[in-house]
Amino acid sequence: MRALVIDDSRAARMAVSRILKSIGFDVVEAENGEQALDILNKDETITVAMVDWNMPIMNGYEFVKLVRRSDKFREVMLVMVTTENEMSQVVKALSAGANEYVMKPFTDEVILEKLEMLGLRL
Repeated sequence: MRALVIDDSRAARMAVSRILKSIGFDVVEAENGEQALDILNKDETITVAMVDWNMPIMNGYEFVKLVRRSDKFREVMLVMVTTENEMSQVVKALSAGANEYVMKPFTDEVILEKLEMLGLRL
């Protein structure tokens, strides 16, 4: 399976990528939502995108809304991985089409549990 990790923080991308690679995912990284959309449009093998909320150019919320408007990406699971911890933000992201929500800082176990809930644990 293939995952897309979207975060403007290199350290955050590396942390999430490490967890995904440890369970067998091939990982592609993007620094913002716009770059991630370009990747999604070219790579139809992406099964899950781990999306930060606060990024320049296109934030994660905007990315989720755009992805969910397209039937082409309906099978892609979207997991918000963010410091946004207010319940209103969680509801907003899930209403926009995110499948799961992880608050930073997170543990490996939390990421793995969310993937398992989505049926994506290898």
